[in-house]
Amino acid sequence: MLRAEGLNLSVPGKVLCRDLNIVIKPGECWGILGRNGSGKTTLLHALSGLRAPDAGLVSWDGKPLPDYPRRELARQIGVLPQDEGHEFWGTALEYVLLGRYPHSRGFGITDGDEEAALAALQQVGMADMAHRTLITLSGGERQRVRIAMLLAQAPQHYCLDEPLQHLDLGHQAEALRLLQRLAVEEGKAVLMVLHETLWAGRYCDHILMLYDEGRVLAGSAAELMTLKNLEELYRCGLREIETEVGSYFLPA
Repeated sequence: MLRAEGLNLSVPGKVLCRDLNIVIKPGECWGILGRNGSGKTTLLHALSGLRAPDAGLVSWDGKPLPDYPRRELARQIGVLPQDEGHEFWGTALEYVLLGRYPHSRGFGITDGDEEAALAALQQVGMADMAHRTLITLSGGERQRVRIAMLLAQAPQHYCLDEPLQHLDLGHQAEALRLLQRLAVEEGKAVLMVLHETLWAGRYCDHILMLYDEGRVLAGSAAELMTLKNLEELYRCGLREIETEVGSYFLPA
């Protein structure tokens, strides 16, 4: 399980998170919500070992993240960043195979690696485009391939920064159902940054809300996804619509 104790985070001139204490257990699906610039990405990076906190400790199974060799940590925690920061000129399959690096024991790609990569592409509905050059795909198709790379990595804990970007409505729902299954059926832990309160309330069982001045609310989605909390979080009036599958919140 992932544990954060006394976590403090800041950027120049702004406190993002103050004295955060949370435990993310196998089988749980967490959503991080907050306004633009509230620190969602920074927090995700700190909780996945990509950024050192200003104070406090993040550990996986009782061991501080900095104590893990990078490859070993990558077998435990996988990260989908917002952007890659560079173009990849190979095929979709070659890109997904990068996710197998933490499991490699020598040089080259094994049959097992290729099977895992193709299975991951199948899960996101991109197997028929495995040999297409990545740069020829649409933004949404590339995003599904990026999710497939994380699936091929097969970590115990999935950290995803805005996994729904570029996806149409149908593929957003498919991606969230897939991530929810990883938690509920396979016992993985899932933590993702979301902007859509609709999806957060429906597919996440736990929510973490980042407010101003480092204040954080963390806990059960059923308890935290209220009109009062969300209006304060986003600083806008909202209207709550109750349906048979839960409450939705729209701008008033």
